[in-house]
Amino acid sequence: MTGGLLVVGLGNAWRGDDGAGPAVALALGDDPRVLVHEGEPIGLLEAWAGAQEVILVDAVSSGAPAGTVHRLDPLGAPLPGGLASASTHAFGLADTIELARTLERLPPRLTIYGIEGERFSAGEELSPAVRAAVEAVHLELRERLGT
Repeated sequence: MTGGLLVVGLGNAWRGDDGAGPAVALALGDDPRVLVHEGEPIGLLEAWAGAQEVILVDAVSSGAPAGTVHRLDPLGAPLPGGLASASTHAFGLADTIELARTLERLPPRLTIYGIEGERFSAGEELSPAVRAAVEAVHLELRERLGT
């Protein structure tokens, strides 16, 4: 990615509400500024290289009601400890952001949309509350992308 805005949907579409990020990215359609990242979060350092602004969409589990959308700016401070990603990766999103900060490889602007999940079991679909949040975030980001 060189310059401009990049939207990245993180998560695993086969683990219930963990698929919130990919669902938002897919709802945005075939746009070269949007990608689904289901691999290790550390791969984001390459994915966002050269982007001026990055928006990450991921499922989180903080105890807030399912479908709550958290908007975070991790450039000013580390992600809150109580806002854990629902990831099964040993090196998660918060770790990746802190590594990128240390390596001076963060994009100039970074926003995280954390969609509060309810269920993360393998093979489940998005819960109704998360599906509604996916639609709201998708519409907001569609406006940001100007599509």
